[in-house]
Amino acid sequence: MTGLSRLLLKWYHQHRRTLPWRDHPNPYAVWVSEIMLQQTRVDTVVSYFEKWMRLFPDVKSLANASERDVLNAWEGLGYYSRARNLHKAAKIVNEKFNGELPRNLDDLRSLPGIGHYTVGAIASIAFGMDEPTLDGNLRRVFSRLYDITEVADSPAGENILWAYAAQNLPKGRAGDYNQALMDLGAMICTPKNARCSICPLMKICKARKNGKQEQRPVMKPKKQTPHYLCVSAVLIQRGRVLLAQRPSKGLLGGMWEFPNGRINKNPSRELT
Repeated sequence: MTGLSRLLLKWYHQHRRTLPWRDHPNPYAVWVSEIMLQQTRVDTVVSYFEKWMRLFPDVKSLANASERDVLNAWEGLGYYSRARNLHKAAKIVNEKFNGELPRNLDDLRSLPGIGHYTVGAIASIAFGMDEPTLDGNLRRVFSRLYDITEVADSPAGENILWAYAAQNLPKGRAGDYNQALMDLGAMICTPKNARCSICPLMKICKARKNGKQEQRPVMKPKKQTPHYLCVSAVLIQRGRVLLAQRPSKGLLGGMWEFPNGRINKNPSRELT
């Protein structure tokens, strides 16, 4: 066990967050939580997770649910492709793996919506396997600990960060180690105004020593968010309202909306 992991686990034992999916005996619960937590804050996820587990307590109940019920349960969390992939994967697990989330890493990777990060999280937290993982919190923590100047979300940067995550992983404690890093990133090593003075790793943090903690991780410039002007119509006839279903792929895929269209701000450029 490295000095980093020893300090980290000691802190985690005293300050770990209480979350409904932690120490859950069902790997399915860990899987659901990890999918929900992608690009979504923990505070938002908790109530959705608890509702989801009441509606779909196991793989079989999710696999047998309609897509409409699944999307309704997900409504408000955004990034609806996560819900559709979770639903598709549940059907595969139910049919191919007898309703049990597979322990084999290649089988896990084959499921829709489960990538490199999610495989590591499920394997370590749900199955106790010695696997590292790397989410946004871990990327930020390791970028600061080692003062990494490589762009963190580039292939080269990802390789460096995965190597550090694996290098410090304590055998037999991977689940706690990965969750401790998640908690540290969420509670202490925050994106802005990091609480370095109470960080259990402050003495070994190279970015803090160099005064660079607010400049790490180095990330690719964000693309400008496009804005479009649209017009929609609310058509009601004899108490019935006309709705259109969005395509299954893309933004808000599969959701229902009033008929609408994008306004062309430059009509002269329209094709004839």
